[in-house]
Amino acid sequence: GFRHYTVADCEFNSSKLNDIEYTQSYYYNKLEYVRFSSSVGKYVGYTEYGIKNAESWNNGQEVITRRGEKERVCFHNVGVDVEAALTKS
Repeated sequence: GFRHYTVADCEFNSSKLNDIEYTQSYYYNKLEYVRFSSSVGKYVGYTEYGIKNAESWNNGQEVITRRGEKERVCFHNVGVDVEAALTKS
């Protein structure tokens, strides 16, 4: 069978919101075909199918919603992760 999945990721080195990057990647059969990156601020396609999706999503509500994920998801979790690390050290 075929597998379709997404991976969302917050990468950070500090608790400052500007230093955090949020990405969401879409895969089909282990091949990434489109990705949203908060540093770019839009979807980028890597295959023919991904490019078509990126163009459509960048012109719709999806990109506006995704831009808010960095603050909504990442910033909250950075605080939780930093607090957990500090209590264990």
